[in-house]
Amino acid sequence: MFQKDLQHMMYGYGDDTNPLPETVALVEDIVVEYVTDLVHKAQDVASKRGKLLTEDFLFLIRKDIPKLNRCTELLAMNEELKQARKAFDVDEEKLASAAD
Repeated sequence: MFQKDLQHMMYGYGDDTNPLPETVALVEDIVVEYVTDLVHKAQDVASKRGKLLTEDFLFLIRKDIPKLNRCTELLAMNEELKQARKAFDVDEEKLASAAD
């Protein structure tokens, strides 16, 4: 499922351009297991609310400072992109209205 992406990531972290398929499959198994475990733990944290939130994941990784910092950085970047898209959509709507 993620093998092509994992190959690129592995290369980016210093592996060969074409890592062994067995290695990629093993890394994929580890990643899928980690993400599945993290989601189950987040569901346990959110079980009182019944709704899974981003904060549930941040709570679980709170003691892993590099991971927490990277996640907050990516969330902030995602918010900036949303705002930029929103501003672009508004500008585009104004141009379309002016053309009519």
